[in-house]
Amino acid sequence: MNDLHLVKERMGNSFHDLEFILTCLKEVLEESGESDLARFIPWINEETPKGVELGIKHIQLYSMVFHVLNLIEVNGAVQHRRKKESDCLSSANGLWAQKLHNLKKEGLSAAEIAGKLNTVKVEPVLTAHPTEAKRITVLEHHRQLYLLLVQRQNSMFSEQEQAQITDEIKLLLDTLWRTGEIYLEKPNVESELRNVLHYLTNVFPDVLPILDRRLEQAWVDAGFDPEMIEDIRNRPKISFGNWVGGDRDGHPLVTDVVTAETLKTLRLNAFVVIRRSLLDLVKKLSFTHSLDEADPALQLRMLEMRAVLGKEGDEAFFRNNGECFRQFVNLCLAMLPVKVKRNHLVELKEENVGYTYATELLNDLVLLRESMIKYGAKRAALSYLNNAIRVVDTFGFHLAKLDVRQNSAFHDKAIDQLLHASALNGDTYANWTEERKQMFLNCELQYNRPFVHPSIKLQENASAVLKTYDELAKHVEKYGNAAIGSLIVSMTRSVSDLLAVYLLQREAGLSEFTEDGLVCYLPVVPLFETIGDLENSIDIMETFLSHPVTQRSLAYQRKQSNGADLVQMVMVGYSDSNKDGGILASQWSLYKAQYALAEIGKKHGVRIRFFHGRGGSVSRGAGPANWFIQALPHSSLQGDLRETEQGETIEQKYANKMNASYNLELLLAGTASSTLLQQHKPRTPHSLGAIFEWMATESCEFYGKLIHNPNFIHFFSQATPIDAIESSKIGSRPARRTGERTLADLRAIPWVFSWNQTRCNMTSWYGVGYTLERLFSEQPENFSRLKEALNTDPLVRYVFTNVESSLDSTDEEIIKAYADLMTNLEAKDEILELLLEELNRTRAMFAKLQDSSFEERRENRYHSTQLRAVALKPLHQSQIRLLKQWREMKKTGEDTEEILITLLTSINAIASALGTTG
Repeated sequence: MNDLHLVKERMGNSFHDLEFILTCLKEVLEESGESDLARFIPWINEETPKGVELGIKHIQLYSMVFHVLNLIEVNGAVQHRRKKESDCLSSANGLWAQKLHNLKKEGLSAAEIAGKLNTVKVEPVLTAHPTEAKRITVLEHHRQLYLLLVQRQNSMFSEQEQAQITDEIKLLLDTLWRTGEIYLEKPNVESELRNVLHYLTNVFPDVLPILDRRLEQAWVDAGFDPEMIEDIRNRPKISFGNWVGGDRDGHPLVTDVVTAETLKTLRLNAFVVIRRSLLDLVKKLSFTHSLDEADPALQLRMLEMRAVLGKEGDEAFFRNNGECFRQFVNLCLAMLPVKVKRNHLVELKEENVGYTYATELLNDLVLLRESMIKYGAKRAALSYLNNAIRVVDTFGFHLAKLDVRQNSAFHDKAIDQLLHASALNGDTYANWTEERKQMFLNCELQYNRPFVHPSIKLQENASAVLKTYDELAKHVEKYGNAAIGSLIVSMTRSVSDLLAVYLLQREAGLSEFTEDGLVCYLPVVPLFETIGDLENSIDIMETFLSHPVTQRSLAYQRKQSNGADLVQMVMVGYSDSNKDGGILASQWSLYKAQYALAEIGKKHGVRIRFFHGRGGSVSRGAGPANWFIQALPHSSLQGDLRETEQGETIEQKYANKMNASYNLELLLAGTASSTLLQQHKPRTPHSLGAIFEWMATESCEFYGKLIHNPNFIHFFSQATPIDAIESSKIGSRPARRTGERTLADLRAIPWVFSWNQTRCNMTSWYGVGYTLERLFSEQPENFSRLKEALNTDPLVRYVFTNVESSLDSTDEEIIKAYADLMTNLEAKDEILELLLEELNRTRAMFAKLQDSSFEERRENRYHSTQLRAVALKPLHQSQIRLLKQWREMKKTGEDTEEILITLLTSINAIASALGTTG
């Protein structure tokens, strides 16, 4: 590689780390008798062998190498931020220090900022879409390798200790080499939940105090009084959501039993986290302070707890006599509704003794904190107790809110089956007009009686929905509704799709009849996914928010959560809107819908809480969190951000604590800053709205001509590895919603995954070049306005920066090589010509749009792509050969298991190199 020396120079210490790890890997392979294979390691060998067909070992080697590079780059970014912040804390983009300085420059006082901080809430929602190609055990090894890499950079270790670290790195590399990377069997929901639990129990609890310290440091750096935010309840809140075990849209393995077990597992692990935090408190609060000298309020509460707990309370109380703060925490531990044997939490305790709700423990910890401050231990109270309060406030007794998602068509069939079971026969409900459905639902929702007796056997859809809702009802009755996020309706197309869920809640007893009428316990949330759905969302929500059951239910839910506002969550999907209209139409439709829906909410006295269904690639809503938040329309944020973290993005963002802290800080600081700034600026339509509207229309039409071309589906089926991806074992969910062999039925994730594998990435740029060219030639003044806005307008910058990132990893030669797999030559020639023509046009138009080259503006990204290209080329060549061979073997009925494993390993390796699947 001619540019390797330039890349080395640009990467600096990171490249030295890369060389070190790869040299260790080379030695491990040589010691294992794999000297020939070791010659294929890129970047450290003078020359890698040419003209050799890669086998599974070669592909696994490349995959390992890319994982190492990813770890090195993450660590390099962490070290770079540390150095920048050492020079100037506010120099790091998007973090608290910079955001607070900017707010101060905009004229906001410390009091104004502090007064709003406690209204800020961020909730990442962890999902297990089939985007994570790596096995959980491999992820664990990668985490350990990262920690060893960080240790190696610590100058305090002696030469002998450094040698020991090197030996441990080699041992781990040897273990990774001997561990299969891909799933040979589809993972079940339980294994996906274990992966989510790792982050919720082992990573995020340790990150919380880091986030609080970062805010404190930034607050002081901005020149603000630290006492203004010393009460942790006056700071932004963070919580977590989870879809694993609740998301059943096209996922037959997520049953009512799975959902019930998931809720139980999350609850048990919440107590694992809380108990760990309280035991840490017991160790630290070793102050000599007798009960007689303690704050009277603390004394009274301790007597109450002893009385409630009986013998167990006496044991807890006398454990640390003369150290009343420890005694108090001992009592808190005993109040937890769990059974403990030999100091290990073993199961939930169902007796009605001790705490029922997390708020009770939270109140006790606040009381202890105030008592310690009165005693004079303010420093300890603001440190130790704040940390414990933060843990309980974040995780509650539920760890993460479980959303239950199902498709609107599934609900329609369920209602049809309920009507059938109750002898209310007639036309099929699913085929009724919207007017008839609403008349029926409005009539039914005036009553609180079910259609059928619990003993009546129901058909599949009705049984699945009601069994799940029955489990939710049992949980709510026992523990309240803190553990349940919402009931999400994917493919929401009409008001009846939402009202239907109220009816199903009524059937399961998740409702009550008040003096004013029916109230439903759990929030019903629409998911608007396609461009058409986003356009219709305004009329749908206008009617839905006007509905009396909605108004009563929102009021009930506000009371249950002690909230200040009526809140209606609305989920917006980035994947399907992109899939059916291209990136410009998708982004503009999302922006318009959010802008209008925020206004609809205000009209009805309801705060719309947007839930952003973002994925791991540009086509599915990915992009720098800082720019994403700034690009959201005015009033759409309102201090509350909820977004999905899908598949491989969870590992990329949160695998190690410093990177996890950084990514969560971006969300918290960005949400707080944008909310505060918007509250001080008038709400006006986007200044380039007319240009965006025109670009969205033109690009959508151009994109539509391609995907509806009769030859396009042939090209997609043969010139991408979609058939191999559908045979993979990378997630428990099927690749298609209903199993139909149509583009419409294919999920957006494997759709994007397939294009990424071929380095085409058309889903994130097709239609952009054509539209920009027309704008340039037909509306030169508007093109100039767009060009100028690249540096000033958050939405323009965000959208076009993402498109440019995708262009950077698009490779024309590799696209052509995959196209050669096609047997339908007419389809190949037509579609390939359209793709390459638009690719070249898009690149040419970006050269006009930007004043400098991509290499000059984004050096790190450019050189990373160049470095990866060296090792990617042989991987693509190998995958193409394997695809051809596998397809031919399938035709002749030969056993394809062995070659499929090799092929899937190549898919995994390329995904590792690109840092994304779907």
